Amino acid sequence: MSEQTQNPEQEVELNEEISKMQADVEAAVEAADQHAEEEQSPEAEIAMLYAELEAAKQTIADQKDGVVRAAADVDNIRRRAAQDVEKAHKFALEKFANELLPVIDNLERAIEFSDKENETLKPLLEGIDMTVKSFNDAVAKFGVEIVNPQGEQFNPDFHQAMSIQPSNDVTPNTVLAVMQKGYTLNGRLLRPAMVMVSKAADA
Repeated sequence: MSEQTQNPEQEVELNEEISKMQADVEAAVEAADQHAEEEQSPEAEIAMLYAELEAAKQTIADQKDGVVRAAADVDNIRRRAAQDVEKAHKFALEKFANELLPVIDNLERAIEFSDKENETLKPLLEGIDMTVKSFNDAVAKFGVEIVNPQGEQFNPDFHQAMSIQPSNDVTPNTVLAVMQKGYTLNGRLLRPAMVMVSKAADA
């Protein structure tokens, strides 16, 4: 034979050696890839850590904002509740006070339109006058104040103009006469004073 044939046993050994070498190469390549994945560059690792830090900061900021908003809401609710309680205390007597005003008006009219020269009526009028003063003192203790703007400037917030009278003696918009007193309860208007207001006299 011109070509020398190999021993079958040698051929098997050669194939096994080749297979082993291929396996070793594949294992080395896989190990190198895994090592490359595990070992990142310092720059990449810093960038990843920085991203995680920023995400943590944002989470903390969001949580802090939520806590601040919740605290503000609670504070607003507490403040509104306190205001409601205060208003309830201040104005709980509003209806009751309004019911008393006509009684005071009638007592004052009794004094105003009575015959003050009649000696027999004087003790009665003095008693009525003392009753009116007692009424006013009693309601004042609960925040009810009289609005009697005689000679003052007209104030539409507390006065109701019933008529307008030309006058050269006072400046325009001065209260010339009070037809019915007004009242307030802790600064809130219960009833406006009914008044006559001046205006400039015609030339």
